[in-house]
Amino acid sequence: MKHYIAAPLAALLFAAPAMADDHASGDPEAGKKAFNKCKACHMVEGPDETFVKGGKVGPNLYGVIGRTAGSVEDFRYSKIIVAAGEGGLAWDEESFVAYAQDPTGYLQEVTGDNGRGKMTYKARKAEEVVDIWAYLASVSPAPES
Repeated sequence: MKHYIAAPLAALLFAAPAMADDHASGDPEAGKKAFNKCKACHMVEGPDETFVKGGKVGPNLYGVIGRTAGSVEDFRYSKIIVAAGEGGLAWDEESFVAYAQDPTGYLQEVTGDNGRGKMTYKARKAEEVVDIWAYLASVSPAPES
């Protein structure tokens, strides 16, 4: 009888993290550590809590999940990222990972424009960016449907 209960229980326990956050496939703990490379330019600051006190060169990444690109109020974005947002780019894991590996190239591909983005850092490992996304998802509110 124990085996009949243990198997479904184990399946639920292992599935719980995936069900808790279906917006991220990476490891939030690894992402928290990897975010140290990002905090020179970006902060993660919610309305009631600061998760990462970082720079202000880049926009606050709290709530980035599902956010329209180039839409943080009072932040001065490049024209190309604003155009990408106006064209419908909203951040999900796939777009975030592609963007972080080649920001200007990704924006040029999405918009068809020759403009340049302001982010000059290029992440080398997609897996690391996936983990950063998972970390940001773990500290941000659920996106509006």
